[in-house]
Amino acid sequence: MTLREFLPTQPAILGFDPGRDKCGLAVMGVDRQLYHHQVVLATEAIATIMSLRQQFPISLLVMGDQTTAKRWKQQLQAKLADPLNIILVDERYTSLEARDRYWLMYPPKGLAKLIPQGLRQPPRPVDDIVAILLIERYLNRLTESVVNNKE
Repeated sequence: MTLREFLPTQPAILGFDPGRDKCGLAVMGVDRQLYHHQVVLATEAIATIMSLRQQFPISLLVMGDQTTAKRWKQQLQAKLADPLNIILVDERYTSLEARDRYWLMYPPKGLAKLIPQGLRQPPRPVDDIVAILLIERYLNRLTESVVNNKE
């Protein structure tokens, strides 16, 4: 899903939530402007990453550090023609957080509004929203380290 039809003027970060069957991808500027997010089949992830790198000035890939991270990192480093710096980010609880974020991004309509948020299930996978959260965690960590170094 493309959110902006124009290219960012500053470097962008690619968020990657790797999985066995499906993967979440998101592209965000360092100003936290979201440019793109989508869920793809795991078999299409590397080709999609290559395509996104042609569309956006991606300078860094931020990836979840859990289940399949090491295997994916090796694959990415081996298959991407132009190496990309890959940073692993703690992805604990991001799936739960992504469900909540989904409802903020896509508020329920009609009768669905009456169902308590904790009981609602998003109607589609939220791996792309996890990718967004991974970028935000990385940027938050950067911001915190800058603030802590100034103190």
